[in-house]
Amino acid sequence: MRREEHKGHHHEGRHRGRRSEHNEVKTEGAKTFRRKRAIMFLEHLETKESILKKQLTTPELQSINSIIVGELKATQAIIEEFVQQFELYEFEEYAKLRFNKDPENDANEEDKK
Repeated sequence: MRREEHKGHHHEGRHRGRRSEHNEVKTEGAKTFRRKRAIMFLEHLETKESILKKQLTTPELQSINSIIVGELKATQAIIEEFVQQFELYEFEEYAKLRFNKDPENDANEEDKK
């Protein structure tokens, strides 16, 4: 009888230890997974932003230019909020560098001068 009590107790302690270690790893995995999904969605938004910028220069779409500008501004606002919400600041810095190198932005800067 003593052997049965000892065996059950030992197994339970060992199981708890493994469960605790497993939960920590699982939590990190979930955080990493969520971060990857957030980054993928940010890339999707940036692709949409790029497409809208190209549409602004498309002659066939000049009649709806104001709508495209509105969608572009809304998409840029969503990107900013998304970066802040998910603390993806390294991508915000990348986007700023990319925006500064954007030929369309360079043309806009020349127009201002």
